[in-house]
Amino acid sequence: MIPIVKPYIAPKEKMMPAIEEILYSGYIAEGQAVYQFEDQLKEFLNVPNLIATNSGTAALHIALLLLGVTEGDEVISTAFTAEPTNTTIALTGAKIVWGDVEQATGLLDPISVEKKITSKTKAIVVVHYAGMVCDMDRFNTISEKYGIPIIEDAAHALGSCYLNKKIGYNSAFTCFSFQAIKHMTTVDGGALAIRDQNLVNEAKRLRWFGLDKGVSRLKNNINRAGYKYAMNNVTATIGSVQLTEMDKVLTKHLDNGKYLDDKLSKINGVKTIPYHQNTTPSYWLYTLHVEKKSDFIKMMEANGITATELHLRNDAHTLFAESKCALPGLDAFYKTYIHIPCGWWVSEEDREYIIDIIRGGW
Repeated sequence: MIPIVKPYIAPKEKMMPAIEEILYSGYIAEGQAVYQFEDQLKEFLNVPNLIATNSGTAALHIALLLLGVTEGDEVISTAFTAEPTNTTIALTGAKIVWGDVEQATGLLDPISVEKKITSKTKAIVVVHYAGMVCDMDRFNTISEKYGIPIIEDAAHALGSCYLNKKIGYNSAFTCFSFQAIKHMTTVDGGALAIRDQNLVNEAKRLRWFGLDKGVSRLKNNINRAGYKYAMNNVTATIGSVQLTEMDKVLTKHLDNGKYLDDKLSKINGVKTIPYHQNTTPSYWLYTLHVEKKSDFIKMMEANGITATELHLRNDAHTLFAESKCALPGLDAFYKTYIHIPCGWWVSEEDREYIIDIIRGGW
C-alpha cells in the first residue's frame, strides 16, 4: 500500500553519531543544542525570531498567551484542521468562532472571517492546511483594517511560500510542527516564529515554567506561570540533522505535487485545487476533489493506494458545541475532497501508477 504519510529520517551514518554524542554529553535537556537548532531553523526559514518547543501545540498555546487571549475573548478559526488547532484555543477559555472555508480549497475564507469579527475578537488563526497557503493578501488587509493579529498554523506548511518567501515571516506568529509524520520530524517538536523581538524573552519564559533560563534558579523571580514546553537537546539534535536533508525532501514533495496537478487536471471526474496567487504549496498532503468519493476510496485502496479524508471536521466534536453554526462552504468541500500520496516516498513509478489507476475510473 502506498501510504498517505511516512516519516523521513536522515541516513543513519549522519543521524546516529550526532544522537550518540548528545546522549552521552551530560547535557540532554534544553541547552546549547536547542539554541543551535533555533539558529539553523531561523536561517532556513529566513525569520529573525524563533523559539523551539516540544510540540506545535505548545507553540500555538504560547502565541495565544502572548496575545493575552483569555475567557471572554473570541478567536476566529477554522473547523477544517487537525483538532489541536482548536483544542489549544479552548484551553485559554476563549470562545472559538468558526469562519467558513472556501469551497474550492478548504482554506479559511477571508470574506466569512471578516463578517465574524466583533469587539471581542482577539486573534484570527489561519491554517495552511495540507501545505496549501491561505489568501494572505486578503488576511493581511483584514488584520491591518481591524488591528487584529493573525496566527498562522503552519503545522502542514514547512517550506510553503508566500510572496516567494517561506512561510514564517509574515504574521505576528507562525507555528510549526515537527511531529512524527510532518515534512520534517524531530520525533516530536515544534517552533514559534515571532515577529516582535520584544516578545521573545516572554515566550522563552512561558516555555519554561515562567523562569528565565538566563538567570540562576536562585536569583529567578516568576511573575507569570509558564509551562513545560521546551524542546530538549536530543530532539534538537535530531532536528539539526534533519534540516540538512530538508531541501531534498521538500523538492520531492513539490515535484510530485506539480506532476499530479498537471496529470489530474486532464482526468474526468476530478478537480484540482486552485492555489492562491502569490503562494506555493508544500504538498504535505495532495488534496483534490472527486465525484463519488466513497467509490474512489474503495477503488484506490483495492489497487494499493491510500486515499483518505484524514481529518474529521472539528465542529463535529461536542467540545465545540458552543461554536456550532452554518458552514455551507465546508459542507460543500467536505462532500468531494480527498487526499492521495505525493510525499518524498512516492517514486516516479508510483506517481505514474497512481495516475493510471485514477484515469481508469471508479
